[in-house]
Amino acid sequence: MPTALADTLESVELADGVQIHLRVAGPAARSVAWLIDVLIFVAVIFIVSMGINLLSDLLIGEQVGQGLLLLALFLLNWFYNVFFEMSGKAATPGQRHMGLKVVSVSGGPVRLPQSMIRNILRVVDFMPGAYLFGLTCCLCTSRFQRLGDLVADTVVVYADKPQHEGVAMKVNADPLPPPLPLNREEQAAMLQFLERSPRWSDARKMELSDVLEPLTKRRGMGGLLDTVRMALWLQTGGGGRGR
Repeated sequence: MPTALADTLESVELADGVQIHLRVAGPAARSVAWLIDVLIFVAVIFIVSMGINLLSDLLIGEQVGQGLLLLALFLLNWFYNVFFEMSGKAATPGQRHMGLKVVSVSGGPVRLPQSMIRNILRVVDFMPGAYLFGLTCCLCTSRFQRLGDLVADTVVVYADKPQHEGVAMKVNADPLPPPLPLNREEQAAMLQFLERSPRWSDARKMELSDVLEPLTKRRGMGGLLDTVRMALWLQTGGGGRGR
């Protein structure tokens, strides 16, 4: 079972040879975030239009009010995402709700030109409707990048989890050989699971170990125990006979 099946971590090698891992967000989480932002956008437009209409009736007149409304629509449509992506959270309200943020592919903060480019190209990603082109592009790239992300060199990732979701359980187990031969990619996935699991909650550990049910024949705590035992066996040198 490849590493991609165990997590959404994507390796990125920087110019100085340092390799980092980004936990990229898939189309499902990004779609929900987008729907939340659409609802917020519509609500803001409704409030702004009501305020401008009130000002038009009392002070500024209908033509000036229509001009202000068009200006507000323009600014919100083109700079809503840019404003929030350049904030400290690097995420719109919808993205924050889903635990996401926008970063450069190097893992660093997104810069203003990058945010401008990725949001200008939303026009193309939206075609022919409902972000169909952007969704297709996401599904065809390993980092789930739409066209705007590819051009701007950005990626949407999961934000860091709060520290209280850290280690809640320790598993003491004896090494156990896998019932089937594992190739090098599968061995790497098992060893990465063993390396990263101390930073995960119990639920996250069992969620990932359940992916290995075809190998362990068990789910939940039993599957987690067998996964750790097999990873320990590989760590102690048993994986040398893998394919």
